[in-house]
Amino acid sequence: MAVVSTPATLERALPVMDNAEVLRIRNDFPVLNQLVNGQPLVYLDSGATSQNPVSVIEAEQEFYEQRNAAVHRGAHHLAVEATEAFEDARQTIADFIGAGYEETIWTSNATEGLNLISYALSNAGLWAARGRGDQGLRELALVPGDEIVVTEMEHHANLIPWQELAFRTGATLRYIPIDDHGSLRMDAAATVIGPRTKVLAFTHASNVLGIINPVQELTGLGRAAGALVVLDACQSAPHLPLNVKELDVDFAVLSGHKMLAPTGIGVLYGRQELLDILPPFLTGGSMITTVTMERAEYLPAPQRFEAGTQRISQAVALAAAANYLTETGLDRIHTWESELGQRMVVGLESIPGVRVLGPAAGKERIGLAAFDVEGVHAHDVGQFLDSRGIAVRVGHHCAQPLHRRLGLTATTRASAYLYNTTDDVDCFLEAVAGVRAYFRA
Repeated sequence: MAVVSTPATLERALPVMDNAEVLRIRNDFPVLNQLVNGQPLVYLDSGATSQNPVSVIEAEQEFYEQRNAAVHRGAHHLAVEATEAFEDARQTIADFIGAGYEETIWTSNATEGLNLISYALSNAGLWAARGRGDQGLRELALVPGDEIVVTEMEHHANLIPWQELAFRTGATLRYIPIDDHGSLRMDAAATVIGPRTKVLAFTHASNVLGIINPVQELTGLGRAAGALVVLDACQSAPHLPLNVKELDVDFAVLSGHKMLAPTGIGVLYGRQELLDILPPFLTGGSMITTVTMERAEYLPAPQRFEAGTQRISQAVALAAAANYLTETGLDRIHTWESELGQRMVVGLESIPGVRVLGPAAGKERIGLAAFDVEGVHAHDVGQFLDSRGIAVRVGHHCAQPLHRRLGLTATTRASAYLYNTTDDVDCFLEAVAGVRAYFRA
């Protein structure tokens, strides 16, 4: 009997990634083939923005060259082709994250997706109070006494929208603390998450600590409390296999520019039964059925949450990026990046005066490491590395409360991706080892 190869079996059949393959992969990324300050570019800032392979660049260019038009409702040939490309891209991304087609909503970025959820929930209260919409809105509406729970390690994008939702509704914002190593205190989580919790929002992987959080354990606590569970997948979707159904979350967000796609495109996943009753976030054209001078009726999801002219070429390019990652193999990418992350941590921990945030060497992390160099400001470290052609991120990485908890104001962060080699990491480590001597710290 013939054996049918599925994507999963094909991925298992592929060899483990190594430097030789990564060097071939690098050829797909034109921007990496340049000198910076007279040195070959070592790009270790993919946690902020990843680079684009030729296939992604060409997908967006081909859209503009061959089928550029406004999507939906157009009767002419280009409009039909543009709509097909746009909606095919939606299906590609839905498959990529294990979601349904109608559950996959285009946004400008993950930040917009999180704001969409928070404003839709506050609008749910307004609609319910005025007898508008589905009866289920009353269960989603937040009122004084309700609680929203986040974690102490959140990116500002997954903190401030919930602060503002608490302000608008009178709910209370609480957080799960971290320990001195940056790990979530799950003993505290079991007490912070309780019967008053209406929303539980947390990051899958920390953009500072590199920690991969126990999603299913947290989701279990949220489910027991009857809370909506929101997952920030910005640092996980580009780097490891993601299935929102298996993780059992209600909402999830990701940003295209962190997973080989252009800026200006993101994705919000939401359970169909929730999207069907939630009020829209933005209103205007393209998301309505009937409009009178007094009121409007809205389309179902996903169009219900996609007002105005859409990010068509960016969506097409994001689909191309998802295909590139799938063909390379996300399990393989995760394994390779984990190796690079461990190499970073082992090397950094061996340098006198360097403090690494997050899990110690040997413990699971994604391929990034944020660190502090004693006596040298993070911005000076970044400029020193840049003078050697090494691109890293400096600052608080949009996580001020986390840095404050760990007694820091800023750190330097190196973040690897599928196009980085062990030589990149070694070059970076050699440069960091010279920082304190250069600044006479």
